[in-house]
This record gives sequence, structure tokens and C-alpha cells, in this order.
Amino acid sequence: MLPKKKILIFTATYNEKDNIEHLIHSINDYNSEADIFIIDDKSPDYTYVKIQDLQKEYKNIFLKIRESKSGLDTAHKEAYEFALSNDYDYLITMDADLSHDPKEINNFVEYLSEFPFVIGSRYVQGGRCLMSGKRLLMSKFGNKLIRNVLGINSNEFTTSYRGFNLLKLKNFHLNQVKNKGYSFFMGTLFEIDKLGYKIKEIPIIFKDRQKGFSKIPKIEMFRTMKNLFILFLKKKIKF
Repeated sequence: MLPKKKILIFTATYNEKDNIEHLIHSINDYNSEADIFIIDDKSPDYTYVKIQDLQKEYKNIFLKIRESKSGLDTAHKEAYEFALSNDYDYLITMDADLSHDPKEINNFVEYLSEFPFVIGSRYVQGGRCLMSGKRLLMSKFGNKLIRNVLGINSNEFTTSYRGFNLLKLKNFHLNQVKNKGYSFFMGTLFEIDKLGYKIKEIPIIFKDRQKGFSKIPKIEMFRTMKNLFILFLKKKIKF
């Protein structure tokens, strides 16, 4: 029998007090042997206090509180370094707003035994995106545009529900991704593809958040277009 893998599940929080308890309970219901690492940017709604209370119930929760809102990209980079420094085999990242279903974690674990990088995709057979209206259209169009411009064999670029096999990704680190904000997620696939690693898509059902508010600023769409153009140039001139 193969030894069990050491798994870290990461999420970043900012004003997710109404969602974090349900998320942690669900993660432990479906994969109680995994550890959970949370970075909270000193949420004004005291999400971190709720997490500290949950640490009394669950010994597999690690929490880092940052003094100010410092960005999703830096939080994910810190999580990647935490996973490497503590000898985890797999890192699985997800949103804290319950848009990603924890019951799908075991699918990531299964595919990570074979692939270096696994991304949960709304736009492959079996996947669904439960957003509606303008947001759904923008998401579908945006992901198709990124695929066509960068020529990367993936239908999904913008979800944070993804898994890293740290044993296979020998010469990769999230610090190599220079894109900031939400473009960071697109930039991660760019760097992984550039190194020749296979991207494995698995279907997920993406749910729209029911509690709290989206933190994506409207200007992010324009930043993404700018960063997409920069990545296109990088690919063309190979630097």
C-alpha cells in the first residue's frame, strides 16, 4: 500500500465570517486528514476571531493574520512556501466564500497522484458555473479569450480551485508569477505551461456566493486585459 500523502488546503479570507465556519466543517467532513492553512488580512468583520475559535475544535487549522489587506497573489505565494517548508506533498487552494464545494477535494487528490497541476474547471464536460447574467458572460468570454491569446490547452484560467503536486513541480514556485491581483491566477497557468507541465482540468460546479460581497474591483477587468497582453508578448519573445 502506498503511503498517504500529506495534504494542505489553503484559503485566503477577508470578511468571510458568515462563510468560514461552514467551509471548515465541510472540509473536515470530506477530508479530515488534510491540514488547513488560512491567511486573513485582519478582516474588519473579525473573521480571524471565528477561525481562532474553530482552532479550539480542530487541531488541523493553521492561521496567519496579516496586518492589512495585502493581496490574493501574495497570500497564495505565502501558502505555497508554507507547504514547501512543511513538507506537504499536495497543496489545494480554494475560495472561502463557499463557491467551491469541499466535497470535490478528494477528486483533486485522486488526480494529483498522476498530474503535477490540477485545476477545477467550470467549462469542461460535467462542469457548471452557476453565476448568471453579465458575470457569467464575462467569465465565459474571458476564459476563452485567454485560451486563444496564450495558446494554452485549458478552458479554465481564473478559478482559484486548483491543486499542486509539490513532488512533481520541481522547478516551479508561485514566486515566479509576477502578475498581481486576480491576474495572478491566469499568470500561474502561464508559468506552469511555459515549464512544460501538463494542466489537468477536472469538472467543478461553481456556486455564486450567498453571503457577503464579492471583492473583485470593477477595474480588475482592465488590469486583466493589460496583463494578458503582457503575457502574450512574453510568449512571443520568450522571456
